[in-house]
Amino acid sequence: METLKRVVRNEYFPAAAVLSLVVLFWVAGLFGGLSLLSRSQPPIATLTWLLFVYGAAVLTPLAGVLAAADLLRRWLRNRRTAKSGTSRSGSAKDGAGIGS
Repeated sequence: METLKRVVRNEYFPAAAVLSLVVLFWVAGLFGGLSLLSRSQPPIATLTWLLFVYGAAVLTPLAGVLAAADLLRRWLRNRRTAKSGTSRSGSAKDGAGIGS
């Protein structure tokens, strides 16, 4: 349980989770996740599904790019901090490092 808490509290977790879900969405789409459109459905169900897929197709690449940029920014910041010899461990324990 402690390991799970540590993973969820990791500063990389939110962006990594978003990026993983975006990749999972597109992989599912590539392997036939959009097969609902090939079945006979009521028009309103088809329209609703099309609007959902259209929104997801537009928003997931944006979310993926933002998540990847955030991961890269955090990694570079931590690498720069490690090279300068300062430690963020004190500020991370008291919550001051959250959201920075």
